[in-house]
Amino acid sequence: MFYALTVAGLTIPEEPVNSVVAVLGAILVAVLLLPMLSKRIEENLEAFFLVMGIIGIISLVSTGLLKWKGIRELAVRALLTPLTIHGLPIGITQVVLIAGYIFYKWHDTISARILWLMRRLGLPRFVFAFVTLLGLTSSIISVIVAAVVFAEVMSALPISRQKRIEITVISAFALGLGAALTPVGEPLATIAISKLQEHPLYLLELLGAYIIPGVIAVAAYAAYRLRDVNEDEGETIEDVHEHGETLRSVLMRGLRVYVFVAALELLGTSFTPIAEWFFVKLMPEVLYWVNTISAIVDNATLTAAEVVPGLDSSHLKYMLMGLLVSGGMLIPGNIPNIVAAARLRITSKEWARHGVPLGALMLAAYFIILKIIA
Repeated sequence: MFYALTVAGLTIPEEPVNSVVAVLGAILVAVLLLPMLSKRIEENLEAFFLVMGIIGIISLVSTGLLKWKGIRELAVRALLTPLTIHGLPIGITQVVLIAGYIFYKWHDTISARILWLMRRLGLPRFVFAFVTLLGLTSSIISVIVAAVVFAEVMSALPISRQKRIEITVISAFALGLGAALTPVGEPLATIAISKLQEHPLYLLELLGAYIIPGVIAVAAYAAYRLRDVNEDEGETIEDVHEHGETLRSVLMRGLRVYVFVAALELLGTSFTPIAEWFFVKLMPEVLYWVNTISAIVDNATLTAAEVVPGLDSSHLKYMLMGLLVSGGMLIPGNIPNIVAAARLRITSKEWARHGVPLGALMLAAYFIILKIIA
């Protein structure tokens, strides 16, 4: 998801440090459960994750694993990661702000065009075509751009709030999967290609047969869930204030996304020792399920820790598919989740209600497929 790799000044001993394991274990439990249990935390998720990330970094510093040089580098990275992508001076924050302003300025025109096309195709067919196209091109236009377009189109669907949340969560899985096909799509793919020293389309060759049908299947399921919805029914169209935005709300969403990405950068670095101590030693079938932690922990960090040159294709398939599918289960797991949740005001509990069961089903299905084919 982001570039949370091992920083200079971070030394990871061969044997686990019990105090670090205890603190990071507590943080893991906290970020999984507290947003579901506390409404105040749920409404201030970005600040909560930032605090958890800082606590994780403090645990590394207090035990001597992270030196002053690493702290400075990490601070700079946390501040800059939300503002850059692939070294270019534009990142998720600017894209969210620019796209948010465009949709704010020309909201009526854009919404009218979307509704026109939707009524020509029918709501289920429109969603199927849109999610399939965006999922398969997110690795070309980058998952950040795809996420912003995705969130704005989801906001324009003339359906009830609960149905919109369901369709958004389902569809986000397709974007998270599709973005991994090329290094342009997301950092997981960039890091994997770099560490394996393979050509840019290696992941397309390795995972394409799993990801492309998965994107289409998820899009079909989203369309199926809309089969009985009549977009012409007035009571299903939400109040205009739900769709409409102010310039202040656009700016605040950009700020919230910035803080969230910076917080995940800190959390990702904090969990690097756990990945090094425990994950890399697991059998691929076990690692597949352990990698469900990517629902809350940066999958780029786990990729950097787990991928080493010389891994056979079967091991890589288990490892990467576990990371990719799990990313859709909770809001922090993927960029589309974060952007869509911020735009549509979806809470952690609301996302988990749909994301966890679907993610578990997809994980089980892919595991069976990998056991048969990989």
